[in-house]
Amino acid sequence: MRDCRAVCRGAWAALAVVTLLTLLPALPALAQDAAREPAYRAFPLIGSRLAVWAIAQLHLNFAAFILGVPIFAVIIEIIGWRTGDARYDWLSHEFVKLTFAAFSTTALLGAFLLFLFVGYYPKFWTYMTAIFFPTYWVYAILFFAETFTVYVWYYGWDWLSGPRKGIHVGLGVLSNLFGTAILLVANSWVTFMISPAGIDESGALKGSVWAAINNFTWMPINIHRLIANIVFGGTIAAAYAAFRFLGAKTDEERARYDWMGYIGNFVALSAFIVLPFAGYYLGREIYAFNQTMGITMMGGFMSWLWIIQAILIGVLFIGSNYYLWLGMERIPGSERYRRYVPMMIGILAFGFMVWATPRSMVITLDEARAMGGTHHPVLGFLGVMSAKNTAVNMMILTTFVSFVLYRRANRISIKPWAGAGMAIQWAVLGLAAAIVVFYGVYGYFVESLVRIGFSVYQVLAVLAAIVVVMAIDIPMFKGARSTGTIRWGTIAPRSQYVLILLAVTFTWLMGLMGFARSGIRQHWHVYGVMRDNSVDAVTPAIGYAANMITTVTIVFFALVMFIFWLGGLGEKGKAGESGHAAAPVFAGGSDADPGGTASAGSRGGRSPARGSQASSAGESRGGRSPLLP
Repeated sequence: MRDCRAVCRGAWAALAVVTLLTLLPALPALAQDAAREPAYRAFPLIGSRLAVWAIAQLHLNFAAFILGVPIFAVIIEIIGWRTGDARYDWLSHEFVKLTFAAFSTTALLGAFLLFLFVGYYPKFWTYMTAIFFPTYWVYAILFFAETFTVYVWYYGWDWLSGPRKGIHVGLGVLSNLFGTAILLVANSWVTFMISPAGIDESGALKGSVWAAINNFTWMPINIHRLIANIVFGGTIAAAYAAFRFLGAKTDEERARYDWMGYIGNFVALSAFIVLPFAGYYLGREIYAFNQTMGITMMGGFMSWLWIIQAILIGVLFIGSNYYLWLGMERIPGSERYRRYVPMMIGILAFGFMVWATPRSMVITLDEARAMGGTHHPVLGFLGVMSAKNTAVNMMILTTFVSFVLYRRANRISIKPWAGAGMAIQWAVLGLAAAIVVFYGVYGYFVESLVRIGFSVYQVLAVLAAIVVVMAIDIPMFKGARSTGTIRWGTIAPRSQYVLILLAVTFTWLMGLMGFARSGIRQHWHVYGVMRDNSVDAVTPAIGYAANMITTVTIVFFALVMFIFWLGGLGEKGKAGESGHAAAPVFAGGSDADPGGTASAGSRGGRSPARGSQASSAGESRGGRSPLLP
């Protein structure tokens, strides 16, 4: 049965790729006929723009998932391979299984999107083909290579175990390299539309295609999307674990998926902390390319979009911290850190309010006269970027502190220099906070160009604090005394709804930022080069866009729920029927012997005995994950 489903999935993916390659040779012919064809065609009922918008966003959501999840799946597999802990091999396999289920859906949506471009925007597609035709073949070859590598990686999991595990890990690394290369190629098309380069005044390519690829926003979006894909993959994987946790029938199953949800959230949170910095970089490059575009994005009709973004990101920060605080309740010894939670709630809440404060109020004329203008005399000071940059950096620092406290919750350092180390850590965090606040306040007294540069100092202060604190924390708690084993599976069920909320919120946020990136082009297909002369050549209002994003998000999660259901359906048979070893048992999940935590076999390339020893050794240190050394 599993082989039949695999063949069907493979057939669908292969059909999509063959369709793409069949169309590629026809593109020159399409270019020759473009002059005789209409520049635009109308999609039935909803119109061409909405059709392209919906399919493109769905395709990007699934692509982000299948590109983000394998990155940390292979890292987790390497940890299991090197430590001999079969739990990590099982977890990596679970993550890749999710990716595999979504792979053919991504390919089909990509093929559908290509049909829409060729059929409904022929003139635009002809122009893009004239610029980027050599990259189409590169993209197709990379897609074939990634598909083949992922198939061998997934189906060769047991075959390439034991002494051949290194080959299997290499396949995982190779699939990630192919996936990242696909991302870079596709990003060149998108960013050329925002910041075209390598063309003459008529819009024709001059020189090599590399000049068009390496435009102003290509590298910033590469970095931003790569980090965002990891966050997105982590949140969806954690939501899958929450889905399985809530439907679990046994303590062991709840323990496994509690741990899986924690790892998914940990990955998402780790990447999410640095994601705003990548966003700053992208924003600076947009301003550097065209100040008018930057002003439209931040101070024009899209300015209220960033208030919505602030609310969504505030939900992500508060939700992530809340999940960590709930998770501390299953850790013996965490009681000593709970007194810090109210203070962290205060910082997060205040930062959230500052970030969500608009610069200009939507008010009536009488209200504006009574207030003395569109800017509130008090709250107006919180609507500028100095206040918002300060708020988000303080929220990032607070979230990092929550993680550090969670990390050391059931461990007590036995190093003689532990006291001095902790003092240095708190001093570094305090210094970083002082630098962030200082430049935030100082920004009110300098001109805008200087104020923009202050954000770099704030970012560097926060990143430096994170690096220094972790550089001290890792050796300080190595071999630490445990206050008890983590009781996996005993976390409050409401924590799982938080994980689902985080996945939905980040998906909606991705759609909103996609609208912002495309909307700043306004009535241009390619900014300043190819004008949009269709009936849809207008940037929709934020309310209209929000309704569209919500609809796409609902459809996406309906498809994801179907994939989750399929993932569970394959496990309805007898244990071991699928050809893969049974899931490991977790300490805290039942009254079973804790020494059985690595009893899943030798998929990690070590003997079961050594795996059990490694897992038991981990429990003696407090059940900590090798991900958190």
